[in-house]
Amino acid sequence: MDEKTLQFYRSNAQSYADWAKAPSTRLRSFLALLPPGGAILELGCGAGNHSAVMLEAGFAVRATDGSPEMAEIASRRLGHPVEAMRFDELDSQRAYDGVWASACLLHVPRDELAGVLGRIHRALKPSGVFFGSYKMGESDGRDSLGRYYNYASPEWLEATYASAGPWTMLSSETSVIQSFDETPANMLNLVVRKAVA
Repeated sequence: MDEKTLQFYRSNAQSYADWAKAPSTRLRSFLALLPPGGAILELGCGAGNHSAVMLEAGFAVRATDGSPEMAEIASRRLGHPVEAMRFDELDSQRAYDGVWASACLLHVPRDELAGVLGRIHRALKPSGVFFGSYKMGESDGRDSLGRYYNYASPEWLEATYASAGPWTMLSSETSVIQSFDETPANMLNLVVRKAVA
C-alpha cells in the first residue's frame, strides 16, 4: 500500500469525514443483487455513509477502513464496529455475498491491485457480487494533495481483474465526481460477479 496516501487519511480523518458526500446512487442497485440480510464487506468505508444504508436495509455488514482514525469516526457515527484493516490484510474465504469498495481501490499501487482483487475474489461466496470504482487515466500518479492513484483505463482494469480470478461483468459505467481536492474526476464504476469455476 502507498504509505503517503494512508498517512494523508490518518492525518485528515475528521475533515475528510465531514466532507463525505451522500451515499452513491449505485448502492441500491448493488444491494438488490444480494440475498436479503446477506453478508457484505465494505472496504475503505470512510465516514460510514454506505455502511449506514446497508445496515438500515438489514444486511450483515463488516465495515473496514485502512485508517484507524477514520475507522473510529465511522464506528461512532454508525454505532457499529468498524475495523482498521488494509486491503492486503483481507484473508477471508467464501464469507461474503457482496464486497463494496467505493473510490478506495483506486489508491492501490498498480503492481499490487491484482493481488488485492484476488483476495476479494477468495473472500466472496460463489456468485458473490463486487463493486469497485476507479479514477480513469492511462498511468499512475498523485493529486494535488499527494495522494497516490492508479488512474486506470478500462482495458487495463479488465486485464487486471482477469488475472485475479474468473468474473462475470454485470455493469460498467462512467460518471464524474468532485474530489476532496475540489477537482472533477472521471470515474469508472464496475459491478462484477464471482464466476463459479
